[in-house]
Amino acid sequence: MTTLTLGRRWSVPLPRGPVGVWIAGGFLAALVVAVAFPVVFALGDPLHTDLAAVHNAPSVAHPFGTDQLGRDVWTRVVYGARLSVFIGVAATLVAVAIGVPLGLAAGLGNRAVDIVLSRFFDLLGAFPEILFALVLITLTGSGTANLIIAIGIASAPRFARVMRAETARVAGADFVTHAGLLTRSRARVVWRHILPNAIGTLPVLITLGLGTSILGAAALSFLGFGPQPPTPEWGAILSEARDDLRIAWWTVFFPGVAITATVVATTIVGREVARRFERRTAT
Repeated sequence: MTTLTLGRRWSVPLPRGPVGVWIAGGFLAALVVAVAFPVVFALGDPLHTDLAAVHNAPSVAHPFGTDQLGRDVWTRVVYGARLSVFIGVAATLVAVAIGVPLGLAAGLGNRAVDIVLSRFFDLLGAFPEILFALVLITLTGSGTANLIIAIGIASAPRFARVMRAETARVAGADFVTHAGLLTRSRARVVWRHILPNAIGTLPVLITLGLGTSILGAAALSFLGFGPQPPTPEWGAILSEARDDLRIAWWTVFFPGVAITATVVATTIVGREVARRFERRTAT
């Protein structure tokens, strides 16, 4: 156990772990603060325009420069984290709400139900999630709510397949068989024994899938299917600035870095969670 020294008297114990995981975790912690309290990092108004400061390069006054309307890019990136992360989290929850019941039904159903649902999962999973979400949102129309639903539905097969496999594995365990002999209520066995043990991998899958949902939301927003300008959202910020790339690279670079860093950080933390989960289940 190592310690982090704070001044001469205070020290905080830190468990040993890869440096990259700690950096990723620190970034995500800062991101959570930015989402909940953006004023901690940016005191300005993300919608404030200043035509006298159009396309100012990064400086002390504007760390990320200004955009085509003189708006501070740093402020817009910070405030954009709230909506971008919200869409990613909401879409992941939609995917869980759809995928878990379907996976549970496939794992507990008879052979015919299992085959039908499994082929359905395979059919949906054959399409790239972003492409499937694009098709769905094209049919339903643009907007934040439709964007969340489209990404959630497109991501659901991933959760359904894992849930189906875990449910089938747990349902065949000896302790479930014994529990079934002690009670006549199958619903009670499912609720008390199968479901709690089958959903053990969901936190790992959610952590890994969150970055994908945020990236998909930014991509669809960039194409104009998400929040509309001047709303500060990472994909929408990129969409507004794409025509200014040659004359003001910072208007595209820094929002892109925010998206990339978030996806990389969630992936690193997700893999660490998966590694710890596998180590715990192996013992």
